[in-house]
Amino acid sequence: MFGLAVRWSLTDAPVGTLERLRAYVEDESLARFAGLDGLRHKTWRAREGEWFEGTYVFASAEAREAFQREFTATATTQPGSRLIGTPPILIEPYEVVAVVRGPAGFRSSARFEN
Repeated sequence: MFGLAVRWSLTDAPVGTLERLRAYVEDESLARFAGLDGLRHKTWRAREGEWFEGTYVFASAEAREAFQREFTATATTQPGSRLIGTPPILIEPYEVVAVVRGPAGFRSSARFEN
């Protein structure tokens, strides 16, 4: 499988940025990526005050490369960049060796865990 990590720094982001990112992911981004051709799954990760990251897993190298080309060309205007105020500090392809789904399954949003 073909992964791609996109990471923004939150080190100098305004107070409340991570909360705004959480709302954006739940209100808009989940639906946007649910229909992305060639995408197996996407995970949004964050460390408060440190970084915010999207990790993507694609079905083919071609799907990842096409997405990476388009994303890189528009990185400064992507919603994450606009909300954070800076472009990504990392856009990195990687190999996914394996994925396992545990008995607890997946949730679409961490807020559903509350």
